[in-house]
Amino acid sequence: MAASERVSPHLSWIKRLHGQFVLQRRAQVLAEMLAAALPQSAKVVDVGCGDGAIGRLIANLRPDISIQGLEYKVREGCKIECRPFDGSHLPFPDAAFDVCLFVDVLHHTQDVSLLLGEAVRVTRSLVLIKDHLNENVLDDATLRFMDWVGNRPHGVVLTYNYQSRKQWNEHFSRMGLESESWTSALPIYASPFNFIFGRKLHFISLLRKTGQKFLRNPAESHSAGKE
Repeated sequence: MAASERVSPHLSWIKRLHGQFVLQRRAQVLAEMLAAALPQSAKVVDVGCGDGAIGRLIANLRPDISIQGLEYKVREGCKIECRPFDGSHLPFPDAAFDVCLFVDVLHHTQDVSLLLGEAVRVTRSLVLIKDHLNENVLDDATLRFMDWVGNRPHGVVLTYNYQSRKQWNEHFSRMGLESESWTSALPIYASPFNFIFGRKLHFISLLRKTGQKFLRNPAESHSAGKE
């Protein structure tokens, strides 16, 4: 996962329009849905937090939680506390957080399992994901267009590594995660745009560690069994 500050001036108008008509509603909708999924007094790491807008909204909605941001290249004026990381390895010890949060991050990686495995390592119990579903050629084309409009003006390197529901389930199973909740009813876009860019292309899933992977000692296994 990587980003560049070099943004073509020809893309600045796309950046302005996207910010005006999409970003604010998206951030509010996602923050409300993600905040509702977090357990009481959770310690959260927001991996790939961007400008911290969603993390800040979540913190405002849920003052009982604490949230730490991570970003490949920390943006000036990030709205939450944020530290840099290399895009692959989370700079925290095992079980440092209650929840690891990814908001439209994993499809920017070359290997979804790499960061997902790191999430399992640094969280005590839960991984919360907002990402995309790619089930056919139309889905793929739509997602690529959305990704380009939303990210290319910010200089984000696009890998278009979208997964189907079956592929996501395989990743979760390999990482020792079980889905506690899954929804693809996300009203991110206003009508009529939701019919084109919403559909079932987005999902939020709360996943719990099963305790079968990434546990280092019997004490951790015993604790995981109590949760």
